[in-house]
Amino acid sequence: MPYREKRVEKLYYQIGEVAEMFSESVSTIRFWEKEFDVLRPKKNNKGNRLFMQEDIKNLRLIYHLLRERGMTLDGARKYLKNNREETDYRLDIADTLRNIRAMLVDIRDEIK
Repeated sequence: MPYREKRVEKLYYQIGEVAEMFSESVSTIRFWEKEFDVLRPKKNNKGNRLFMQEDIKNLRLIYHLLRERGMTLDGARKYLKNNREETDYRLDIADTLRNIRAMLVDIRDEIK
């Protein structure tokens, strides 16, 4: 099996980095912050938003509900409020399956 370095995870991410992770605009991330109370990034003395891993996880859930499942803002808000654990679980399973698929594709490409 090929060697893969562990991805380096930072303690804080700036809003531009977060927007790039999700291929969204900075203004969209700010908008989601206002709309979803689970997003509460820290702010430094200058007022710059600093997102922690928990914020990134919450953003991933929001992105999944809005962009991948096509929910409305109200629908996503209610779904997160009522089905938070189930949503976390399903998203973890989907991420694991994507990672396994990517690994299998890499193995297939190496064999060719």
